[in-house]
Amino acid sequence: MISRNTIDKVFETARVEEVIGDFVNLKKAGSNFKGLSPFSDEKSPSFMVSPVKQIWKDFSSGKGGNAISFIMEHEHYSYPEAIRYLAKRYNIEIEETEQSDEQKEQASERESLYLVSEYARDYFHDILLNNPKGKAIGLSYFKERGFTDETIKKFELGYGLDDWTAFTDAATKKGYDLKYLEKTGLTIVNETRKFDRFKSRVLFPIHSMSGRVLGFGGRILTNEKKAAKYLNSPESDIYHKSKVLYGIYHAKQSIAKEDNCFLVEGYTDVISFSQNGIGNVVASSGTALTPDQIRLVRRLTPNITILFDGDAAGIRASLRGIDLILEQGMNVRVLMFPDGDDPDSFSKRVSTDELKEYLANNSQDFINFKVSLLMEDAKNDPVKKAGLIRDIVISISKIPDRIQKEVYIQECARIMQISENVLFSELAQIFKKEQRDASKRSPQQMQADAPVLEKTQAAEEVNELLKYEREVIKVLLLHGNMKVDFTEIIEEDNIKKKEIYNSSVAREIYLNLQDDEVEFTNDLFQVVYFDIINQLNQDKEINIDAFVNHENVDVARLVTDILMDAEEYGLSNWKRREIHVKHNTEEIVSKATTDVIFNLRRILIKEKIEELKTEISKGENISILDDVVDYTELKTRISQQLNRVI
Repeated sequence: MISRNTIDKVFETARVEEVIGDFVNLKKAGSNFKGLSPFSDEKSPSFMVSPVKQIWKDFSSGKGGNAISFIMEHEHYSYPEAIRYLAKRYNIEIEETEQSDEQKEQASERESLYLVSEYARDYFHDILLNNPKGKAIGLSYFKERGFTDETIKKFELGYGLDDWTAFTDAATKKGYDLKYLEKTGLTIVNETRKFDRFKSRVLFPIHSMSGRVLGFGGRILTNEKKAAKYLNSPESDIYHKSKVLYGIYHAKQSIAKEDNCFLVEGYTDVISFSQNGIGNVVASSGTALTPDQIRLVRRLTPNITILFDGDAAGIRASLRGIDLILEQGMNVRVLMFPDGDDPDSFSKRVSTDELKEYLANNSQDFINFKVSLLMEDAKNDPVKKAGLIRDIVISISKIPDRIQKEVYIQECARIMQISENVLFSELAQIFKKEQRDASKRSPQQMQADAPVLEKTQAAEEVNELLKYEREVIKVLLLHGNMKVDFTEIIEEDNIKKKEIYNSSVAREIYLNLQDDEVEFTNDLFQVVYFDIINQLNQDKEINIDAFVNHENVDVARLVTDILMDAEEYGLSNWKRREIHVKHNTEEIVSKATTDVIFNLRRILIKEKIEELKTEISKGENISILDDVVDYTELKTRISQQLNRVI
């Protein structure tokens, strides 16, 4: 168990904008930061981070919370795993009691896969650096490639011995379960034997964006004819090849800082660039980028530069896949190295300054690059040229921004010496075809594409009582400590008169809810409500941080949602947007408090009336008809109170 002292240190030290900034490219927006949601595929940023309140809110998915909850959501960690991650990030020593065997067995399967993978990384790295055969074969290979000791350690490179069971035997001897060795693909198990997947290979650990080991890529160093030259870990619960990019963990900060990402093909390309001072580089491991991989980059920057070697055939084969990047709203540039060079070899034969200069001066916009390349192919062949035009316009059609589309059409018309109208006409034909294809989709497909509200959101919209229970929590959190004037209508001798008294918002709500014997129907609201009241009884004021950093993630999320909603729609934003209100803050808070009390009261009375009507319809007690009349009159008076205008 992690000690309370460690947890407190993590909460005190971790900055939500720094933690999230490791995964999302955040831009300053007033007193907050804004970025693209890491939880949904959005084109316009709706992900907000508040450094003042130390909370975040994703308006596209409805998620929100503090630094801990972000790591839990993003990395699918448990609460203790998230604490450990942040403790490591901020160099906080973890105090904990020794785990019992029973506690170890209760560790999640997913965590077990991570632990096995991390052991494998350390094992292979140690073999490379300290085992005589590892040094003679694996380390020599990396040294021949020009990699320094610092680079080898940074990327945690390793080597698997030329022995069928060396790793498996070492891992099981250390107590790691064969089941998890098999599930990660580190060990292959068949009916007759078990053996190492990465025998006789130099190894490249593949990390998540947060730095955890997900799997491995291996290159064989022997001349076995039947063995694949390159071998990756198989798909597992923690490793999905289509969702990771090699080098993203080491590159993420540089990508955000440089506002650009270089995309290469292989592991050694990434490592060579990094060693030569270019940190903002990742590899797709020889495959075309997938939507998930593109979104990884797009969270850090909207700009991507694809680096090709001089192989024209390989470039042409890659062109269609780049349309997918355009479709994601990214700005794509392309750079070709001289014939005979690839990113790895070129970066080795030039200095850092020369490499940076070449990258800066030789990239070109993808659409223009594609036009030039295909025009060279078409030359004077009219049929090929017509096909080229369609191909170019298809790429332009993928760009979401309408202005960019028009600019590209104009530029392409100039380069290809063709009328803009022809290109616009072709673009219109493509859209018509897409619309026809869309109309052919089944109702089930169209329904699947429609946005779906989370259950909690839908329930709050449908259930009026839940809406006002949440409003009570909101008013208490935002204004519970505030003292304002309230108005009470007193009737004496059939004469109504107003009496004004001063009270804290929390006291006003608590006393009224006590009088009406209100019990929250939502368990979470009930927990937060009593936590607030207990805190007020003990400390005389509400400590928002205690709720934002609550160990109950649901409590923290609810409070974060309320605080972020207030940030977006509250008085401070009204003033910033020059929306002027006639009354001062105290009057608005007083009205909001009274309204939420009256609305709860109105709903309870409405439910009581329905209850009494049911009894009357059953003929159980006709005398309660008078009660119905009284409650209806009371409900009318409350409704009149609520309808008054500010």
